[in-house]
Amino acid sequence: MSGQSLGLIETVGLAVAVEAADAALKSANVELTGYELSKGGGLVTVKLTGEVGAINAAVAAGVASASKIGEVFAWKVIARTASGIDNMLKSEENHGPEKQEPAVVPEDNESLISVRNLEPDVETSSCLTLAEERPSDAPEALSLALAEEKSADSEPGENKTTRPRAKNTRR
Repeated sequence: MSGQSLGLIETVGLAVAVEAADAALKSANVELTGYELSKGGGLVTVKLTGEVGAINAAVAAGVASASKIGEVFAWKVIARTASGIDNMLKSEENHGPEKQEPAVVPEDNESLISVRNLEPDVETSSCLTLAEERPSDAPEALSLALAEEKSADSEPGENKTTRPRAKNTRR
């Protein structure tokens, strides 16, 4: 970590600290080193590492976001930390993201679980097959069908295309 910058945000309460860490991590390319609970007072310190500009932006975003829901006690950005700071940050009180080992995929096929589809096979169609089934004179057929429907719905002597004109109420 020597040479990287350190960002600290100290809040009152864990929920406020989580909000600060969330906003900080989303706003810049920084890494969450961990958080530390103080003994009494409910103070929680969020520790971030990264480049100087990214840490400045992340701490500013974290403080702004956390201030909306609770109290931010203090914050600090330390540019290019010294080599002794590493030991100080890795204390017993420090809680943080644990590095997880990547999942190992077994190479033997005996330990794999087979997957079977219980649903019946359904025929699928594409839009190309539907286009092929459509007649080429579709616009003419559609207008004929609409004309037949219109004549079947209307009574003799009744014209459904006209409607009474609305009064103009504007002056």
